[in-house]
Amino acid sequence: MTETAPLRTTEKIRTAARALQTLFFVLETSFVIILLIWWLSSASARQSKSLWVFFFYSFPAECFIAAVPHETAVVYFGKFYSPLVVTLVAVAGTVLAEILNYSVFRFMTDFRSFKKLAQTRTVQKMVRLFEKAPFAALWIAGFAPLPFFPFRILVVLARYPLSLYIAAVILSRFPRFYLLGLAGHAFKISDSLLLLLTLLLILVTNIPLMGRFLKKKTAAKTP
Repeated sequence: MTETAPLRTTEKIRTAARALQTLFFVLETSFVIILLIWWLSSASARQSKSLWVFFFYSFPAECFIAAVPHETAVVYFGKFYSPLVVTLVAVAGTVLAEILNYSVFRFMTDFRSFKKLAQTRTVQKMVRLFEKAPFAALWIAGFAPLPFFPFRILVVLARYPLSLYIAAVILSRFPRFYLLGLAGHAFKISDSLLLLLTLLLILVTNIPLMGRFLKKKTAAKTP
């Protein structure tokens, strides 16, 4: 009896922790989806010059797989504010979004499909390669125009500390956002051209994902 009681208590704690993680995951995901729907459905939000709109735009722009591009928004707000102000707002939103991303992927590590992905030879090689110079890899990926999504998974699989991850995000995104804000401030690119670039970036980002989804769907239907 004395051994069973602590085991039951431990199991209850694990169950409660799991339920709390699930709740956070649902709230975080819902928050990003609501922000994305709001931005896409509201013409006034897309045309707004409010820094609060820009701040909240950072979440769908930097979530899991970026739903909308962040770069054109930084250039757009650079036309109306100093590059430093735009950079600080963009970095603040990005840091909070990446903290959410980190917690979401930590939550997903318990899923069977995620565990299978982590055990594949290709992913294990990527993790080992990442572990050789994690901070440098994050800085380069954060500063250069490279897909950042894989690194959001790698930091979790490699159990890279959140504090160092956020430090790399800040140090890489700050100069990148500043240069984009400076470009917007200096060249005053037209709204129509920025809109066109935004749509183009959305297509470039999502067409490969849609292609893979359709291939899987077709393969599943094939007898």
